Amino acid sequence: MLSLPNGVRHVPGYFDREEQEALLTDIRQVAAEAPLYVPQMPRTGKSMSVRMTNCGALGWLTDKERGYRYQGTHPITGKRWPAIPERLLALWEQVSHYPHPPQACLVIFYDSSAKMGLHQDRDEEVFDAPVVSVSLGDACLFRVGGMSRSGKTVSFRLESGDLLVLGGEGRLRYHGVGRIYSGTCDLLKSGGRINLTLRRVTAPD
Repeated sequence: MLSLPNGVRHVPGYFDREEQEALLTDIRQVAAEAPLYVPQMPRTGKSMSVRMTNCGALGWLTDKERGYRYQGTHPITGKRWPAIPERLLALWEQVSHYPHPPQACLVIFYDSSAKMGLHQDRDEEVFDAPVVSVSLGDACLFRVGGMSRSGKTVSFRLESGDLLVLGGEGRLRYHGVGRIYSGTCDLLKSGGRINLTLRRVTAPD
């Protein structure tokens, strides 16, 4: 059995197929209000291989001019992000063990060729709340390591419906997506993977 680093919690099959379909319906409504777009790397302006959007009071984004940050509006439409679906708020209450609600849910779509390099989720003001993640669609190879990008990593598959929580010692661990296993799930009609990450951004009042 694979031993995961401290602070990394993986729950395979947390959501069954019916629940996954309900979540997908919620996310399609989010994307209808806040369309998916291609983010750009800071300074270089290079396009990332994923598409993304957000819901909640704040949304994470990046572009050439202003880099990584959170803001309250969609970078293309200028409209405020839609609310986080109730199903995801309930998930946060069930698994976060944190007394305040999430402020952001980052929605990332990976096609069959997309990847995500090793990175830390550290653009938030506070790190005492976990990052709660849900996978939908095709499986991926997920990598998680230590507190430096060059540290040793552990790799394992995330399947559709899996839950992943990075909290405590795991909150600032480097992590990334090495590849997408195309055709492993038929939840998304055209294939690909959706990752949802719930986050607390600012310190509670």
